[in-house]
Amino acid sequence: MQKTNGSDKNESLAEEGLRVLAIAVNEADSTDEDPYQNMVFIGLTGLYDPPRDGVKEAIAQCKDAKIELIMVTGDHPSTANQIAKSINLIGENEDGYTYGKELEKIEEADQQKLKELSQEKIFARVTPKQKLNLITLHQEEGNIVAMTGDGVNDAPALKKADIGIAMGKRGTQVAKDAADMILKDDSLSSIVAAVEQGRTIFKNIRKFVLYLLSGNLGEILAVAATFLAVAALPLYPLQILFLNFGIDVFPALAVGMSRSEAGIMKLSPRDPKESILTKKGWIFIWFFGVVIAASIIASFALAQVWLDYSEPEAVTIAFLTLGFSRLWHVFNMRSPDSNLFINEITKNKFVWIAFLICFFLLFAAIYLPFVANILDTHVPTIQGWLLVIIVSLVPLIIGQLLKLLKIKLQ
Repeated sequence: MQKTNGSDKNESLAEEGLRVLAIAVNEADSTDEDPYQNMVFIGLTGLYDPPRDGVKEAIAQCKDAKIELIMVTGDHPSTANQIAKSINLIGENEDGYTYGKELEKIEEADQQKLKELSQEKIFARVTPKQKLNLITLHQEEGNIVAMTGDGVNDAPALKKADIGIAMGKRGTQVAKDAADMILKDDSLSSIVAAVEQGRTIFKNIRKFVLYLLSGNLGEILAVAATFLAVAALPLYPLQILFLNFGIDVFPALAVGMSRSEAGIMKLSPRDPKESILTKKGWIFIWFFGVVIAASIIASFALAQVWLDYSEPEAVTIAFLTLGFSRLWHVFNMRSPDSNLFINEITKNKFVWIAFLICFFLLFAAIYLPFVANILDTHVPTIQGWLLVIIVSLVPLIIGQLLKLLKIKLQ
């Protein structure tokens, strides 16, 4: 019978992804004796702790989203390496790990060594202090670091990380107190879902701001330009207030509740210093502000010249043109790469609810006598309604043509 070296057997068990424990016994005549002296080795036992369901899928999503995952463990390097392969953190033919001791004196390491450490995906036999050094290394590289942990020893690292994530089920109270967020199900998939939701919320806030500012700028430009040109107002103050507090609010809130865009988790993370309003955002605001303003001025002028409307009647046409153009403008908020008819805006039920409310408010402003008297509006003729519909659609048509031509303004 061939004998196997204990170290070799330990290594082979670890390479199977098992956590290996050595078992030994010692008989003592008294409790005063040192229990760890003269121990007799019995053998090794391997414990298998399988990865959770959904981990592979979550890791694949992280890779698509350009989120780098690093395994930091106190386990044997071979165990960590095999587990990393089983969950596709590294490739089947890819090997490589770094001992935690390499992180002991990173302040003395040269740039080449720091670069190598920052690119490593597996760290084994890591102590709490070494975890802190690893977090510092990545933060100094300009990365946003999220750290997961469950033990008391993880608390300093959870505190130092940009986002400390504690385990809700098996995590200690100390870890939970040190963390920024707590996972109730201890699942990586929940972190991925939170990232997706965070990206969606930021995008929706940006769309909300772009929608409101572009429309409001259109109002300002139209009123200013018309007054300076012909000393007339295309919109009355109460009409502007009615549109801002009635028509603008509901579509803007609906846009802010849109679901995730298709492919949002395949985008690279944004720069954390990036403003909600980027250079492209300001171009979008000014471009559509000018287009909406031009639509208001055009409808106001055509109503007087073409339809021979009085000034108050022409103001009503400009009022309706602005109201409907703001509604159609909601569809310009869709992602530039999304489908023309099926996208995060058209699939948003709150957008359609907002449309119904706004349609009711606009028609009430014309056909309900007490509201019409307050706003000084008049019922348009069929030709007037045709003018409103045609001109108000101009910002939408231009916006959709730009998207079809892949000209991105947001």
